[in-house]
Amino acid sequence: MFELTVSHEFCAAHAIVIRGEQEPVHGHNWRVRLTVSGGTLDADGLLCDFHLVERLLRETVAPFENGDLNATSPFDEVNPTAEHIARHIGDRVGEGLPAGVRIARVAVTEAPGCEAVYLPGR
Repeated sequence: MFELTVSHEFCAAHAIVIRGEQEPVHGHNWRVRLTVSGGTLDADGLLCDFHLVERLLRETVAPFENGDLNATSPFDEVNPTAEHIARHIGDRVGEGLPAGVRIARVAVTEAPGCEAVYLPGR
């Protein structure tokens, strides 16, 4: 089994609903660490090109950059928690990966010491 991890940071605001009450809108410097895995390497000895995974991650979060997540799809209909953000990123990036490569882990940090992790298939 092989894994590779890419990271990206973006700025965005959100206001999540907790127990029926919406908190005030506030911003974060969101940090994303996305790990892909697979069992075989290609003819060049790569699991997957880092640049592809980086591009897919950047394209996935581009609509969120310097915006209000509550006003941006899908979070205009889904509570924009770190957990939902991690799942959204993992699902979207996973759609663009080559055969045999899958999302292993997506960690989203919204504040120092506060990380949500999405582990697809577990």
